[in-house]
Amino acid sequence: MPDLLVPPSDGAALLLGAAAFLAGLVNAVAGGGSFLTLPALVLAGVPPVTANATGTVALLPGYVSGAWGLRDAIRPPAGLPLAALLTLCLLGGAAGAGLLLVTSNETFRFVIPWLMLAATALFAWGPRLVARLSARPGEGVGPVLAGLAVLATSVYGGYFNGGLGILLLACFGALGESDLSAMNGLKNLVSAVLTAIAVLLYAWGGAVAWEHAPLMAVAATLGGYAGARGSRHVSPRVLRGFIILTGLGGAAAFFLGY
Repeated sequence: MPDLLVPPSDGAALLLGAAAFLAGLVNAVAGGGSFLTLPALVLAGVPPVTANATGTVALLPGYVSGAWGLRDAIRPPAGLPLAALLTLCLLGGAAGAGLLLVTSNETFRFVIPWLMLAATALFAWGPRLVARLSARPGEGVGPVLAGLAVLATSVYGGYFNGGLGILLLACFGALGESDLSAMNGLKNLVSAVLTAIAVLLYAWGGAVAWEHAPLMAVAATLGGYAGARGSRHVSPRVLRGFIILTGLGGAAAFFLGY
């Protein structure tokens, strides 16, 4: 990264705090917060693998609070007991985190724009996919296929995290779920569990920039609270459009070598 793009320490703190706040806000309303934290951390001079791990650490409190807020709506999907679901998420999240830890910064910088493009496309078209998969309540694809889908999604979440929520909702829709509150509650729980195990492995592997993580975690939590409080006053369509443009802009910046 060119030196001109690395802000001074005070500027980096302002940049990362603002990015984390906005990430927490958009995650509370629509998702896609990692589209903001990852580029901001790389812009601040953090190596790509560490940036991805640190951004995930910052967003973990939001997943936990989201799961707690919808705890009354959480129920296991048909055909896949909650214990089995969470076990698959732990295994997948750990595998994805382990894969990230053995990925070089050069390789990860190469795949970032492709991952961001895929996650942006998923974010843009995901609601239609979820709606289609949830259109026939009770007609799931079967526990084995759905379990494999959850495992694969958890590996992806432990490795990159972008677009994770949409992928999980699609998995639950494929299991025959149609209650959006229950699906969101389960999504938040699963996201918190697989992200927590990934964060533990990131920390063990020394992949977290702890000088940035606490500030970003606090800012993301405040942003999540603001998003939850103000969600009724924000147009979801406008917010989704902003997140999609952010994802495309971030991917373009990485393609151009930033």
